[in-house]
Formats: sequence, structure tokens, C-alpha cells
Amino acid sequence: MKQKAVAIITARGGSKRIPRKNIKAFSGKPIIQYSIDAALASGIFDEVMVSTDDEEIASIARNLGATVPFMRSAGSSNDFATTAEVLAEVLQQYREAGKEFAAGCCIYPTAPFVTAEKLKKAYQLLIDNKADSVIPVTRFSFPIWRSFKMEEGKVSFNWPENASKRSQDLPPAFHDCGQFYFFDTSVFLQTKSLVSANTFAIEVPESEVQDIDNEEDWKIAEIKYSFIQKK
Repeated sequence: MKQKAVAIITARGGSKRIPRKNIKAFSGKPIIQYSIDAALASGIFDEVMVSTDDEEIASIARNLGATVPFMRSAGSSNDFATTAEVLAEVLQQYREAGKEFAAGCCIYPTAPFVTAEKLKKAYQLLIDNKADSVIPVTRFSFPIWRSFKMEEGKVSFNWPENASKRSQDLPPAFHDCGQFYFFDTSVFLQTKSLVSANTFAIEVPESEVQDIDNEEDWKIAEIKYSFIQKK
């Protein structure tokens, strides 16, 4: 019998641009703690697990209340392994151990803006709509329909037909927040894709979204997080 849902926090040890990124202190706590705390507080998961190849990360994760039932393989821990490959490996390892889940949620370890409320909202959307997946998205702050391309130092419109249109007359465009992906496990294992024609979304304000790829991103994320806490 399939269990309800599993949270899979993907936290490999290698990080080139920010060393030990997944357990680096963010506003006083290891950044992975925000993902673990949100998943546990949501109350919707039968298991909150961390997929890692790193013993220190595994130890910290267990101390924070997550499980690490098995270590990640070398093949899914290199710089070229995709999120889908990691998730498929985890679900297969669970299946071999006699555990299957109806839904899964991939949560990134550097996602301090993930909350229990967002996870619960996404899960309900997945169930209510029989969706393949649900992802958080945010609006582009400037209409991409009036964006430029640059070639040999010169700029030109990507869509010249929109050059004189007012911003408010152009449709909003969205991008992935890069925080979590809720998905139907049976669909995912067939398609190995987290975005399909049956993917729904929850909209997140830009103040709660920040890619963290370098030290500057990290500082901006801490400023945003501090702003949210003060609110």
C-alpha cells in the first residue's frame, strides 16, 4: 500500500562556488534547516528525508529531525546529475526497501523562503486538481515581451512588435522559484519530468525568491529574509 507523501531534500556535499553551501550558516542556522523545518512543520509527509553523499550533511540532517535512510550514489552526486535522476534513484531505493509513496516533494536545501504553509497549499492543489506536479513561481519584474537581445555589443528587441506597447498591456510572465516541486510519483517515474502540460503553480512574491549561486546572492537572500522577518 502506498503511503501519503515523502519530502526529498537534495543536498550533495560538493559545491564549487559556495563551499559547503548546503550547511553554511544562514541568519544563524544551517541553511538546510529551513527546508527540514518547513517540511516537518507542514505535517503532510510520512517521511522527511535528505538525499546526500556527505556524512557531515547526513549527521546534521538527522540531528534536525530528518532521516537519511541511504546515501546517494556517486553517479547521482556529480556536477552533471539532474534533479530528476536524483529523485528517481531515491524512489527506486525506497521501492526496493518496500516503501512507496503516492506523492513526492523535492525541496532544495538552499531554500530559506520555503514555509509549511506553501508546502500545504501546493499539496492541496496537487490533490484537488489531480495534477502531475505543482511548483512555486514568481513574476518577472519587467515584461519579458519588451526584452532585448545583445549581439556584438548592439541591442535589439526580441519582439519588435511590442516595442511601443505599455507594460500594463502585456501579459505577465513567470519563472520557477527554484525552491520545491510537488509531484505525483507514478507520473514522474513514467516521464522523469517535473513540469508537464498538467503542472499547476502557486504564485510567490518576488521578495520571497532568490537564487543562491554565489556569495552576493547569499547576502541578498539574507537581506530579503531579514525584511520578511521584520514584517
